Amino acid sequence: MTLYPRFFAHLDRALDTLVARGDLPAGLERRAITVEPPRDTTHGDLSTNAAMVLAKPARTNPRALAELLVAELAGLPEVASASVAGPGFINLTLTDDTWRGELTAIADAGDAYGRSQVGAGQVVNIEYVSANPTGPMHMGHCRGAVVGDALASLLEWNGARVIREYYVNDAGGQVAVLARSAHLRYREALGETITIPEGLYPGDYLVPVGQMLAAEFGDRYVDAPEEEWLALFRTKTVAAMLEMIRADLQLLGIHHDVFSSEADLQAAGKPEAAEAWLRERDLIYDGVLEAPKGELPDDWEPVELPLFRSTKFGDDQDRPIRKSDGSWTYFGADLAYHFQKAQGADQLIDIWGADHAGTVKRIVAAVQALTEGKTRFDVKLVQMVRLLRGGEPVKMSKRAGNFVTLADVVNEVGKDVVRFTMLTRKADAQMDFDFAKVVEASKDNPVFYVQYAHARVHSLVRRAAEAGIAEDANADLSRLDTVELALVKRAAQFPRVVESAAAAREPHRIAFYLYDLAAEFHAAWNLGNDDPSRRYLQVDDPALTQARLFLARAIGQIIRNGLAIMGVEAVEEMK
Repeated sequence: MTLYPRFFAHLDRALDTLVARGDLPAGLERRAITVEPPRDTTHGDLSTNAAMVLAKPARTNPRALAELLVAELAGLPEVASASVAGPGFINLTLTDDTWRGELTAIADAGDAYGRSQVGAGQVVNIEYVSANPTGPMHMGHCRGAVVGDALASLLEWNGARVIREYYVNDAGGQVAVLARSAHLRYREALGETITIPEGLYPGDYLVPVGQMLAAEFGDRYVDAPEEEWLALFRTKTVAAMLEMIRADLQLLGIHHDVFSSEADLQAAGKPEAAEAWLRERDLIYDGVLEAPKGELPDDWEPVELPLFRSTKFGDDQDRPIRKSDGSWTYFGADLAYHFQKAQGADQLIDIWGADHAGTVKRIVAAVQALTEGKTRFDVKLVQMVRLLRGGEPVKMSKRAGNFVTLADVVNEVGKDVVRFTMLTRKADAQMDFDFAKVVEASKDNPVFYVQYAHARVHSLVRRAAEAGIAEDANADLSRLDTVELALVKRAAQFPRVVESAAAAREPHRIAFYLYDLAAEFHAAWNLGNDDPSRRYLQVDDPALTQARLFLARAIGQIIRNGLAIMGVEAVEEMK
């Protein structure tokens, strides 16, 4: 058990003692209690709000309750001192040996340090990317892809079973446009000179698709009426686009477990099943939408439609699930899709572009209705990425037609740079991706700064070996002083950062934490520039070197574990 869960357990036992003694009533809710580092490090190593949380329901004074808890906690062999601060916060200072013990725990756990079973037994479905299958991936897709994939990994680190899902929007009008665009390229492949009209997809990525269709069908569909080839070309072209999308995602190291087809969903009658289920519960009724506010359009007329009672679950109006012609609205199809996903998962997470913000309320309402409130559902909105080169906007890609492809970016700067950079800001915050800055070798570039810390550890190990000093699993850690143990205190926060990031569905917290850890490691390392005694490699003192090697290895292990969650390789040498 790592340090923070261990102190939660100590606190629980202390509270149980007060209950048994009659100083505290039994059955008080403890979920809001925290054990965390105090904001001001001069207050100690750990702080808990236990007395503040429990005093009111216990009908006692928080400071008086804190004093009782301090008396229990101060007797722990790991605690050097315990005190009450302010209205009832409890601050603990731990012994140096406690931190040395946690350093050993990091080394013993290795690649598993930071993993937990908090989410064990839970199945979480994360749907991310889900770009329309009409072309190659662009950088807007890239950010959502990285956020979704890192979040999936984060939840797995917390013990959950994760289903990574991609929803293929292959039933709408855009895939018919795609098929018509591919038909033009098919004719082009057979020798015809074509002009791509407005409204079709102009990108060169459809050229090989046209060539594939020409090789398979010859000139059979050149002059054929659209109804003879549209469905066939749609199926063939969507399949080719999905191959391209999978290849693009593979460049980022991203693989989905499930690709769900909207067309298959509708063909299987899933929307009808969802509608019937909701009608049985009086959550769909036939009604007329309110007229649009302001001046009515000339063609508007009241039409009776099947409406979902979205307002019952917090939405601002009820929503139609079918259009006037009987076909499904986007919402109706999405409602059925989420109904399907909920059959096989305890929790659902959707990663959407920020342009879908207006549909969040209605889908949240639908999931709440369809799962009777039993399934946790989160929508994470991801803002677009603005591509720059030296501060100037990047030109569009000829191959894509109107945007820069993900493949172009990954091939230029590398998978790890792209993945790490996508997690250096909250997903719902605007992001600039400057090709010059993301490869800059400076502390202002988080990718470089964290990777350099890991590479620096391996450089130290090599230099120590060259000096004849081998690593020692039983190094004398008593040689580590206050400055060095401060690094252990930051490293020991990793498991709780992983847990809190998973609970908040925010993988960017891992990137922030790694940057802070790397900064502290670099600062401790740089003390040796002015004070030779602070250098990690002390040729004349092998025992001290071995203790510092042990510490550096542990810092490297934490960086490696954090980067693994992010899907980034921990390099051993900077090039």
